[in-house]
Parts: sequence; structure tokens; C-alpha cells
Amino acid sequence: MSQFLNASDAARRLGISTKALRLYEERGLLAPIRSNAGWRAYRPEDLERASEIVALRALGFSLAQVARILKGDASGLEPALAAHQASLEGRLRELVEAIDGVRALRGDLAHGGAPTTSDLARMLVLKPGLHVAFALPWPWGGETFELRDIRPLTYITGPLGSGKTRLAMRIAEQIGGVFLALDRAADPSLQLKIEATVGLLVQDGATDTAALRALLCALEASQPVVVDLIEQGLDRATQEALIAHLRRRTPGVPPLFVMTRSSSILDLDALGPDETVLFCPANHAPPFRVAPYPGAPGYEALASCLATPEVRARSEGVIAVRR
Repeated sequence: MSQFLNASDAARRLGISTKALRLYEERGLLAPIRSNAGWRAYRPEDLERASEIVALRALGFSLAQVARILKGDASGLEPALAAHQASLEGRLRELVEAIDGVRALRGDLAHGGAPTTSDLARMLVLKPGLHVAFALPWPWGGETFELRDIRPLTYITGPLGSGKTRLAMRIAEQIGGVFLALDRAADPSLQLKIEATVGLLVQDGATDTAALRALLCALEASQPVVVDLIEQGLDRATQEALIAHLRRRTPGVPPLFVMTRSSSILDLDALGPDETVLFCPANHAPPFRVAPYPGAPGYEALASCLATPEVRARSEGVIAVRR
């Protein structure tokens, strides 16, 4: 059995969680053998298959798309690859701009000029992004909250009563965005515009519902959008198809903030470089960014407040009351 790995060792080698491995098995993507004691054992071919799944997930594919690709079905590959190419080209443009800036500074040095401290500091950031700073509302004590280099996709999460809704509303106000509350409805004037997207999501396993259409219509806004509990009214397959679609949005679109407590929306093993997680602690300490790596500050608390859509459905409608 020396060539086999247990779940912990296999997950560590792949750079994912054991939870992700169990999810792949649940979806029929992996089939590890069992030891005499009933423990999962991963063979070299299981690890190879799992690494392919991890790579496809990193490209933004949902688990439904991964299953089709592994079976040889290439349908749906084109829009996903096109979006990934656009993202890479956007990063390439940023790198070219940064290289041009460094070249200009070196040219100044060659001619006796000295760059300022601010010139050098700008070299540390490829492309300074949108940022906000404001005093936190209740239930915080007015502490200053600052969010720099806002990414295309930001998740806001935390336990019940942690203040994440108020934080989301204040962010929307500060960046001149739209706050999409839970009582949302599709804009009839945008129905034709979202038909193609609805078709792609349904192909990826989503269910065509009023809740899904209301979300897609709201995302057509020309300004940033902050969504309250994006998973509201969506089943697991729809959530997975939706978040895979949002990860493939065209570079340059307004930033999107989504509140969530669903592990299908906020999959910690699938986060990419263009995504940020903001966590609101239960003790009302100021919200902070959490890196999606076990052992990072706040990671365990973050993971503990996320649940599958089935578990979330049991607590839907629960409201935390603070006297």
C-alpha cells in the first residue's frame, strides 16, 4: 500500500482540501479505493485524474463542465477558453505597462535623473485599482475600513449577525454601485439581452428560474453591483454554473461584490487571483481579507460559516437579532 496516499496526504500534494476530494468523489469524478479499515486510498492514477480536475477548476470550469470535459464532450469549451484568454491578455497588458514604466525609470537614471519614492512605489503594483475607505457603520465602533486594489470579484461573508449586510450596503454607497437586495425581480427590458447567458448556464446544469434571471439582469448594470446573498432561490447546480460564469466575465467589467454563505458559491479550493474574500467576524472586529489557504488568519472561521446549499436551505429565513 506504499504507493497509495490517504486523503490528507493526497489533498496536501494537490494543494486542495480533503473536502474538495470528497466532493469530486460525490460527483463521480474520482473513485478512490478503500483500505481494509474503510479509509479512502488514492492511487497514482487517482492523483493524476484529480490534478486534471484541479487544473480545469483553475480555468473557471464548473464541476458539471469538468465532468463533460473528462468524458470527451467539448461543448461549452469555447466561451470558457475565450474568457480565460481575455483574462490572460489583460494581465499581459498590465505587465507590458509595468515593464514600460521600469524602462522609463532606467532611462531617467541613465541621464542623471533620480526617480521619486512615489515612482518606485508604483512599480510594486501592476495596476492600481479602485479602492475605498470609510468609517464602519453599526455594529462596529466607527473604525476606519479600507479596501485597496478591488478585484473583479469580491465575496463578503460571515456568520449571522456579523454585520456583513451593512458592510455590503456601505461599500455599494461608497463606490457608486447598485445594492441588489433579496426582493429582486427581472427587468423585462433586459430579458432578450440575457437569453444567451441563460442558455449557457442551463447547458451547464442550471435551472432557468425567476431568481436566476433577476440576478443576470442586475449584472447588466454599467456600474459596480453588490448582491445580497447571491445564492437566494438557486439550487446547487445553478449556483455552481453561475459562479463559474461570473469567474469568466470579460476583463474590464465593473467589480462585483457578492454576499454569500454557500460553499458552492464561495469554493475556497477554486478561488483565483482576481477574487477576494472579506470576512466579518462574529465578535464585530473590523472586517478583513482572508487568504484561501489553511492556516491563514481567519481561514478556519471562514470555512466554518460556509455550508452546502442543502444545509443553507434549512436555515433560510433565519434572522439574527441583536438586542
